[in-house]
Amino acid sequence: MFKITSGKGFQMAFANGWTVSVQWGFGNYCENHSIGKLDFSSDHGLDFQSSNAEIAAWDRNGNWYRFTNDNVKGYRTPDEVADFITMIRNK
Repeated sequence: MFKITSGKGFQMAFANGWTVSVQWGFGNYCENHSIGKLDFSSDHGLDFQSSNAEIAAWDRNGNWYRFTNDNVKGYRTPDEVADFITMIRNK
């Protein structure tokens, strides 16, 4: 299943019960972190970009994948995001 999340990222739910979240909008740990909500919607509309994104994942029971110090990991490159998605998909 695919889900758009607040117009600033997406989630993918896999058959193995894990869901991946990739976010790159205001408030997320990415280069758009400090763009205000009003500035974001008026200046960027629905088409916006970022060179990095925030990633997270959780299982069907709501248990989050744990990075070293947090449940999310920010400022990930496209290659790092793809590797994370693949790793979660293969759990």
